Amino acid sequence: MAYVKHFVKESIRKAEIDEFLWKEFERAGYGGVEITKTPLGTNVVIHAVRPGLIIGRGGETIKNLAKILEEKFNLPNPQISVVEIEVPELNPRVMASRIAAALRRGIHFRRVGFWALNQIMRAGALGAEIIISGKLRTERARSEKFRSGYIPKSGDPAMKYVRKAVTHVQLKPGIFGIQVFIVQPDVKFPDEVEFLEEKSGETVAESGEDKS
Repeated sequence: MAYVKHFVKESIRKAEIDEFLWKEFERAGYGGVEITKTPLGTNVVIHAVRPGLIIGRGGETIKNLAKILEEKFNLPNPQISVVEIEVPELNPRVMASRIAAALRRGIHFRRVGFWALNQIMRAGALGAEIIISGKLRTERARSEKFRSGYIPKSGDPAMKYVRKAVTHVQLKPGIFGIQVFIVQPDVKFPDEVEFLEEKSGETVAESGEDKS
């Protein structure tokens, strides 16, 4: 039971850190964080589209961030590194932030949804789904889905292969919810069948091999 409580506590702390970093570095194209404990402290790897905004001039921003993580979130001796996201369109957090920014500018939700979906699929995703919820057209809240490709909805494939991000944006009609699901291009599903092409006209005799 103590182990379960510890696991839950650590999961909650990681979620709080993730939310804090997202709000703090949305302009930098924040795309997620990896936290690993080591004997010497805590390794914190932040993924972002523009790492320079997180590092700051002379590393000042990242030094202040290390103090916040240590004092506010009780991370022992945090060692922070920032990794640039090579393909932002395949990161659900980045795309959710871009959708939220477009909605703030007053762009129609359907136009934003189809635009984001096309961007994700053009980047090579095997599947993508975007759900925008809120008072889209009337005073009654509803949701609109934009989907392309293959997205597993349940079971082990949905947990292992689908990357997800959720965010909210405050607009005049109310709060809109944004969910982004992406299946990466390099994913290999367990039930996927691969066909090998046979070289036509080639036999053992023709290749000069002796089977005796």
